[in-house]
Amino acid sequence: MDKAPHMEHDRGTWGSNFGFLMAAVGSAVGLGNIWGFPYKMGSKGGFAFLVIYLLLVVFVGVVVMLGELTIGRKTGLGAVGAYAKLSKKYKWVGYLGILSAFTLLAFYNVLGGLVMRYMFGFILEILGVDGFSGAEGGFFDYILFDYSGMIFFHVLFIVCNVVIVMGGIQGGIEKFCTVAMPALFFMLLFVIIYVAFQPGAGQGYKDMLTPDLKPISTFGGFVDVLKTAAGQMFFSLSLGMGAIISYGSYLDKKENLQKNSLIIPACDTLIAVMAACAVLPACAAFGMEYNQGPGLLFNTMQNVFLSMGSFGSFVGFMFYFLVFIAAVTSSISLFEAIVTWRIDVNREKGKKTNRTTIMCVAAVCSLIVGLPVALDALGSPDAAVKAPYLLLGMTPEQLDAGQVPMAIDAWLDFFDVISEGIFMPLGALVMSVLIGWKWKTKNLVVPECEQSGHKFWGYGFFDFCFKFITPLGMLVVLGGQIYDFFIKALLA
Repeated sequence: MDKAPHMEHDRGTWGSNFGFLMAAVGSAVGLGNIWGFPYKMGSKGGFAFLVIYLLLVVFVGVVVMLGELTIGRKTGLGAVGAYAKLSKKYKWVGYLGILSAFTLLAFYNVLGGLVMRYMFGFILEILGVDGFSGAEGGFFDYILFDYSGMIFFHVLFIVCNVVIVMGGIQGGIEKFCTVAMPALFFMLLFVIIYVAFQPGAGQGYKDMLTPDLKPISTFGGFVDVLKTAAGQMFFSLSLGMGAIISYGSYLDKKENLQKNSLIIPACDTLIAVMAACAVLPACAAFGMEYNQGPGLLFNTMQNVFLSMGSFGSFVGFMFYFLVFIAAVTSSISLFEAIVTWRIDVNREKGKKTNRTTIMCVAAVCSLIVGLPVALDALGSPDAAVKAPYLLLGMTPEQLDAGQVPMAIDAWLDFFDVISEGIFMPLGALVMSVLIGWKWKTKNLVVPECEQSGHKFWGYGFFDFCFKFITPLGMLVVLGGQIYDFFIKALLA
């Protein structure tokens, strides 16, 4: 099993460890960093949220990252094949990852398409053309009901993914991410510097960084911030969705797994904090609210950049372009998890692998499944497609009164609860228990991390986390998500 099977066939390998890191960081850095982290940090206590988030990255994120990289490289297979090779009765855990990737794509592609629409809107603004016609009363509300536009950009975003993934590991994913991730960093740095000089931006930094632990001074407040930070950390790092296991399966034995498992979460966290340094001060400078969901990215930030004057359109384009890069580097990893699974199945059956065909089939399936998300206007009763709560006989009045569980208030949240709410934390929970108690850290993780003479340090820390801390963290995520998506509304 220690022999690197991915070196013996046409699945491919990474051209360099830097290329792998850029792809893995790209998988982790997505909409969760640029949009989710800033609004959750802004609405959940600022500095207190940041402290808890960083602790969770160290005690949970790094550990799960190492576990998934180990399983992927040791077996040389994607999520399903990897678990089946280690123990056939746990093959279902791999399927949880594949289902997570597919259900995530159902809404992630739609959001990626929206990002492209805003990016093109600011290009038109730079050229002196109204790029946001219909903005009276809010362009975001307008575009949700522009069904032809929603579908067009939904398709366009998927096509971008198809082109990249069809190129393979080195020629497609690695080549794109090696350029895209450094570009994202420098564009985000530019936006941060520009926003910092806007009058009133200082209040945003104050809200972010003032040491204030009052939001977690009570038990209820602490649990609320903890489950929000845990859910954000877990989703942001692309864990439990098969992507990291798939990327790890293409990794050469000479690379240092332990070092990589630290670098990826560190880079992901850096980008998340940088995004907060751009978004929250920008909102403060122009009197916008922090605590919004999709509206923060697709309404508030658009208004912020349009309020900056003529140069603001250029800054707006830069911002949405970097968000597009973050979105597509994550979505290609989700598609790759599915493609790798099918490649492994074909190889096991002795069939010839055609990456292009597999990717095109996955793209069409994700397009079809994502159509309700593109056409339900985030659960509006007036949309072309009825939201789940309407199909179940509930009313808009119940939605307004907070009596509709979040899991069914819109198709976006429906798919989100399946993936982020259940499959991902459950898969990571089972993985950490298996590594900690059944397969044993010393028998699985340590030998793989010590390949090519690398030293595995901190065995006691990782073993304790796999056995106790990480499963507990996953239980917090799972319980918090079930409460938010299902129970909270029923108790209202």
